[in-house]
Amino acid sequence: MLQRFVDETDTCTMSKPIASYSPFRRAGSTVYCSGQIPLIPETGELLQSTIDAEVHRAIDNLAAVLLSADSDLQKVIKTTVFLIDPRDYAAMDKAYRSRFSDPLPAREAVFVAGLPKQARVEISAIACD
Repeated sequence: MLQRFVDETDTCTMSKPIASYSPFRRAGSTVYCSGQIPLIPETGELLQSTIDAEVHRAIDNLAAVLLSADSDLQKVIKTTVFLIDPRDYAAMDKAYRSRFSDPLPAREAVFVAGLPKQARVEISAIACD
């Protein structure tokens, strides 16, 4: 049976949502994280750098959301990576691989026409405690 949803978003370590959504929702031992783009938490501005730096920033933001949900990157079982440029795939994969340990989460990468704030990458995740 699905337990009551818990949503705790009052934290200064993660970026504020830029639209109408929760950064995460918890159902029992499962945490569903909304997609994270490379926003700089202190300013809310989009990091515009190399795809490597942008992937690291998006994963830093994801880690902050997971921390707010009393979870962490090691508990991630599934991610979805959205990219706007297929040429960024190899660099994204290298940066992504450096942040997750074996066994790696299940993952798909999806190429899209655009992302919020003109970001080049967005990463969502599911974690299980």
